[in-house]
Formats: sequence, C-alpha cells, structure tokens
Amino acid sequence: MMSLNLDSFLNTISMQNTSPQPSMVYLVGAGPGDPSLITVRGLMALRQADVILYDRLIALELLREAKPEAELIDVGKVSFRTQQKFTQEQINELIIQRAQAGKTVVRLKGGDPFVFGRGGEEALACYAVNVPFTIVPGVSSAIAVPAYAGIPVTHRAYNTSFTVFSGHEDPSKTESTTDFAMLAQSAKSGTLVLLMGLLNLPILLNKLMAAGLDPNTPAACIEWGSTPKQRVVEAIVNDLPACVAEAGLQPPAITIIGGVVALRQMGLQWFN
Repeated sequence: MMSLNLDSFLNTISMQNTSPQPSMVYLVGAGPGDPSLITVRGLMALRQADVILYDRLIALELLREAKPEAELIDVGKVSFRTQQKFTQEQINELIIQRAQAGKTVVRLKGGDPFVFGRGGEEALACYAVNVPFTIVPGVSSAIAVPAYAGIPVTHRAYNTSFTVFSGHEDPSKTESTTDFAMLAQSAKSGTLVLLMGLLNLPILLNKLMAAGLDPNTPAACIEWGSTPKQRVVEAIVNDLPACVAEAGLQPPAITIIGGVVALRQMGLQWFN
C-alpha cells in the first residue's frame, strides 16, 4: 500500500502552478472543528499566508501551521447577542486593505465558506474593488457534525433528502424569510439540519410543529461537534428544548430532526 507523506505532497502541489500570489485572497473552509478535517488545499493556503483572519470556531491548532512572521487577526463573533470584535463590513475592509498592500490573505472560516459563512459577501467585496480571490471549500459542519455524532443525514431506509437551514437570519431584515411550512413538509420524507439555532430552539421548534412537524419526530442537538468537547442530547422534537436546557448545552450546536437520529443508538455511535 502506498503511504502519503503530506509535506512532500504539499510541496509537489505547490510547484504545480499553485504557488502563493501577492494580493490574492483565499477564502478557506477549516472544517467543523477537528483540525485534521481541513483540506489539503486549505492547509497549503494556510502555510503560505502573510495574513490570516480567523473565526472563533476554527481549531486554533491550525494557526500553528502559519509562517512565524504571518499576521494573525481574530475576527470571531461570539454571538449575535453579544458585542462583536469586528462587523462584517470591517472584516471585508481588513481583507481588502491587506490584499491591496500586496499580502497573501487567508480568511479562515469554520465549516465551508459558502454554507452560512458569509464567504459570498467577502468574495463580492473583493470583486467590487478588483481584488482577486480563490474559494477553498471546506467540510461543512452540516454533514460532518451529525456524522461524528453517529447520525447520517441520509439513509435510504429513512429519507430521500436533507435540508439545511439557519436559525439566525440577518437582523436587518424586517421579517423572517424562513418557510416553516416548507421545512415541516420536507421533514416528512427528509432530514432537517438546523445551524446556529440553539438560542432560539424553543421558538423555532414551536413554529415547525405549528406548521405541521410531528412533535414525536426523533431529534438531536450536538454541541461542539467533532471536537473533544462534543456532547449530544437526543429527544423527540417536543421534548428537545427542555432536555437541551437541562443539559446546559451552549453554542456552537447543531440540531438534527428526522428518523435518521435513531440510527445513533442502533450502532452508529462511534465518537465519544
């Protein structure tokens, strides 16, 4: 069996027209929390960066891969209910300023840059001022965190689809654009994956049940998934908020709704 020397492999790729470019912005997905889940392309960009702007949900071990002289900027947001270090507009400006100064910039984001990660906003900000950018997809927490909890988002005996939705909408909106009736209907033949919804979990689940979601549907809430701090609470939808509150789960957490949750106790629980 052929073994893979990661450093040698990265060096080989770097020679194949992928060397760092000054004034280039790399929007990199760091994966769900386990540092080993970053992609090879993401790790390569990280090692080449002059400037790294990182979120609070990334594995801090990844920053050890940066060059000693690299500038590290923490732009993480603790919660939309708490004071932020930087607004999104300020983050965009930092990215552009560093790139226009001739730096290779990595914006390191938890999960995937384009799955509720505001990567699209940052890419458009770069485009607006002619700053070149590269998207480096990451392993999304929407699928990886359930997997680490022993819950496959799809299983042919249980569902034919899965739907990912956010529990935190843009606060500047005058009204919600979440279609709870559609989500409740989707849950009848699929799995629902709720991101960033822990603080509003009772409200969101009540709206789903009012829209037709069976309150006896199996569900699970996963805190700090794929990390040593991972905790999982299982209950039916109707009981889940009380069970989560009793366990004291805190963000970041992901909620899974659907029959596939039962597979965890049927033999798929593997990561503790």
